Amino acid sequence: MKNDAVLAIVGATGLVGSEMQNVLNDLKLKFKDIKLLASENSVGELYEINGESYEVKLLTEDAFNGVDIALFGTKNELSEKFVKVASEKGVICIDNSSAFRMNEDVPLVVPEVNFDAIKSGQKIIANPNCSTIQMIPVLDAIEKEAGLERVVVSTYQSVSGAGKNALDELWSQTLAIFNQKEIEVESFLHQIAFNLIPQIDMIEEDGYSKEEYKMINETRKILNLPDLKITATCVRVPVFFSHAESINVQTKKEITPQRLIEILSKKEGIVVNDNVYEYPMPIDTAGENEIFVGRIRKDYSVPYGLNLWVVSDNIRKGAALNAVQIMQKL
Repeated sequence: MKNDAVLAIVGATGLVGSEMQNVLNDLKLKFKDIKLLASENSVGELYEINGESYEVKLLTEDAFNGVDIALFGTKNELSEKFVKVASEKGVICIDNSSAFRMNEDVPLVVPEVNFDAIKSGQKIIANPNCSTIQMIPVLDAIEKEAGLERVVVSTYQSVSGAGKNALDELWSQTLAIFNQKEIEVESFLHQIAFNLIPQIDMIEEDGYSKEEYKMINETRKILNLPDLKITATCVRVPVFFSHAESINVQTKKEITPQRLIEILSKKEGIVVNDNVYEYPMPIDTAGENEIFVGRIRKDYSVPYGLNLWVVSDNIRKGAALNAVQIMQKL
């Protein structure tokens, strides 16, 4: 995208929108103009990007006039409405919600893996689920080297994935417990402080949650492996930032842990811990751009199996950075 373009950040004051601004600052990306769009509650707030001050404006249909590209950090209902509005005005829309991800005509993109899914003239591009994004480059590397037979993933997802209110709730519940006060539960179905909740999003009739189906279906679409055997269990944990994943893969031919470490070490955006006593953790990866991989070891229960531990900042790489990287490559 040329630096004479006009950029809009939609949902600019939310967790993802704010992190998009941070990424623009860190990468020093320049634009002719930047429009920060949000709800009435945020109108008039000032934010600085690359030394320039920008005032938050109200999100309306007319707000997209003159805009070349828009990064959406909004929930489904807002994305469904305003992505369509903006794209009809000729704006290239990179949307972080799940509203368009599984549409056949909309590319679902992790730029290191399948940027070529974006065709000329494409106006709507979907950002995958945060848990999917951090897993895909690793699975792609394994698929290209040895072929994927089956994937089993269990996630340990931080509360920031549920928004600002969820962050506040973890903090307030923790304080309440230490001060022996009553605990309030609003953002989640159960207490999150000092607890694990094995449900993210609504649970379907077959027992799988929508989050689990997102990981399954998005992985198949991005890797162009519609018949991939993959299953997921998604769990919310009392951590502020960064999702962790335990991934078990069965491959079509043998790939040793040493060989996978060698392959991943050469991949841009991936950091590998090859020392068995060193492994990535949310406390160390929050605020970082990379996907961190550790505890790579053989699974002796199947002919060709590996276990991996993958951690990444869900708001940074799992949302904001991935969207900006797509924009950079356009």
